[in-house]
Amino acid sequence: MTDFSSTGLSRRGVLAAFAATLVTAAPTFSNAAGFLRGAGDIRRLRMVSPRTGERIDTIYWIEGEYIPEALKEINVFMRDWRTNQAHGIDRRTVDILTASHNLLAASEPYTLLSGYRSPQTNAMLRARSGGVAKNSRHMIGEAADLRLGSRSVDQIYRAGVACGGGGVGRYSGSNFVHMDCGPVRSWGR
Repeated sequence: MTDFSSTGLSRRGVLAAFAATLVTAAPTFSNAAGFLRGAGDIRRLRMVSPRTGERIDTIYWIEGEYIPEALKEINVFMRDWRTNQAHGIDRRTVDILTASHNLLAASEPYTLLSGYRSPQTNAMLRARSGGVAKNSRHMIGEAADLRLGSRSVDQIYRAGVACGGGGVGRYSGSNFVHMDCGPVRSWGR
């Protein structure tokens, strides 16, 4: 790892400058699995949260290495907004979200509806709705519920399924897609 302290530059600063000049082509559906296995030099996650009003746009992986500071930012961003509790978000989930976003060639960030959920929040949501799993992967930082204004639920769902990295649920009636890093499976209409 290069020490930028003598030049007054941080690794994040160098990465941000590099990212500002970066132009990449979005991968196609046929190479989504390759992307998840480590293809590509940079991985960037962009999301907004209507619940907190926050935005995140971060490079979290470069040249084969995850950036711990960026992963911490993601953990805080994807926290349970009801309890303000953060939890480690599984890197595999972050990779699936990023790969799906790239496949969609979307310029807008994802809208995050739910990331980590505390057991208390999950129990409350479960009492209100039959669609909330008792042992939800949200409670262990392995899932996210997302939408994009410029893409349909079906398009986002198909991108998630093409990644072949975990579970993908289509919730057309509620206008969101669930993605997780659990066993490969899909559901919904």
